Amino acid sequence: ETMLGDTAVAVHASDERYKHLHGRHVYLPLAGRTIPIVPFDLVRDGKPWPDPAFGSGAVKITPAHDPNDYDASQIANLEILQVIDSKGRMQAPAPAKYVGMTVDEARKAVVADLEAGGFLGEVKPYKVPRGRSQRSGAVIEPMLMEQWWVDAAPLAAKAAAAVENGKTKFVPELWTKTYMHWMTNIKPWCISRQLWWGHRIPAWYCDACQHITVSRTDAAACEKCKGAVRQDEDVLDTWFSSALWPFSTLGWPDKTRELATFYPNNVLVTGYDIIFFWVARMMMMGLHFMGKVPFRTVYLTSIVTDENGDKMSKTKGNVIDPLDVVHGATQESLLERIDVEKPPDPEAAKRGIKKHCPKGIPAMGADALRFSLAALNTSGRYIRLSIDRVEGYRNFINKLWNASRFTLMNLDGFDPERFEAQLASPAGRAALGMPERWILSRLQAVATDVDTALEAFRFSDAAN
Repeated sequence: ETMLGDTAVAVHASDERYKHLHGRHVYLPLAGRTIPIVPFDLVRDGKPWPDPAFGSGAVKITPAHDPNDYDASQIANLEILQVIDSKGRMQAPAPAKYVGMTVDEARKAVVADLEAGGFLGEVKPYKVPRGRSQRSGAVIEPMLMEQWWVDAAPLAAKAAAAVENGKTKFVPELWTKTYMHWMTNIKPWCISRQLWWGHRIPAWYCDACQHITVSRTDAAACEKCKGAVRQDEDVLDTWFSSALWPFSTLGWPDKTRELATFYPNNVLVTGYDIIFFWVARMMMMGLHFMGKVPFRTVYLTSIVTDENGDKMSKTKGNVIDPLDVVHGATQESLLERIDVEKPPDPEAAKRGIKKHCPKGIPAMGADALRFSLAALNTSGRYIRLSIDRVEGYRNFINKLWNASRFTLMNLDGFDPERFEAQLASPAGRAALGMPERWILSRLQAVATDVDTALEAFRFSDAAN
């Protein structure tokens, strides 16, 4: 069906079979147009493009409905014809016969008409990678749309320099390389989204004179002709809005006391999978609007997986919900939740729960879960978490609890204020017995070790 919007046929410049056809035109069946044969000398995914070894070596170019074809059209200055609308139906300039058909209907009709007209040479099955909507599972049909963009390169240059100059550091340090890779290879940033929630883009269109009014406050009329205006229906990219978080939450653009006190912040704690999406963008926005980095240290946590190192997924049934670990959950309640949440494959999710939680999840409290995550956080990329491991640390915490209760039961006659006063003087400390002095020395050593580990973000060392 995209053939109806073709504007060229591409061949590789070195393909001997087609060199005599460079610059010639071919008739595009069904569309009633002629389109040029254009030579390209490109490389994509390590292969020449178009690849002479793939198929006929000649590739149709539909700039309005394929990202790679669009790039090719910009190189060769090709015409762009959009033949699929925003509802997934064919539109002019596709031939009138197909206008109004869905993509699937037009696909079948085009093949049938090619065969009927004697244009169809051969049909071969071939798997094409297609993007799908995460929520609906529907195939995504690429199409050209006007969007709002930010020239990110000047912003990224300052954000890269701030890390190079030591104004912000990454922990673990190995993630600095990832951050710098993004910053030095950055592309223009599309910041408009076709969603029903988010910050509306502050642009108003005038249908009378085609002027676009961009304003900090809602525009009541066109700033050029004073005619009626309509606001852009798109919203800002979520990451654009959240990039403003370090200072917009503190009263910016007003110069508030909170902004002066808490910007820049000391430490940002987040996941390494959003270094570019969030961390880099906060750096860019902070330096641009505030003139300072938003935080001095970025601590990147490990990603929590199941005990096998697999990403937690409702479909797999291997999700460990923190509230279930704290309060407990029966297997029956976990299975019932699947019917309410309706993941993509409910039966697979239920099988996963029966496998991973055969006896449900015992209540283990928040302290056990927190301590487990700290003890397992060894600065690696993943934390393999299992109910059994949390249960082991819960038993350890129970021992601490019981030891504390035993101690408190045997403190009759103990005066903490007098003991503190005794420790404050050399003579008082010298009067202590060897066991007391040994216990206090171990306490001081452990406190020092824990503080040192926490300051260096070595949480597993602190827990141990």
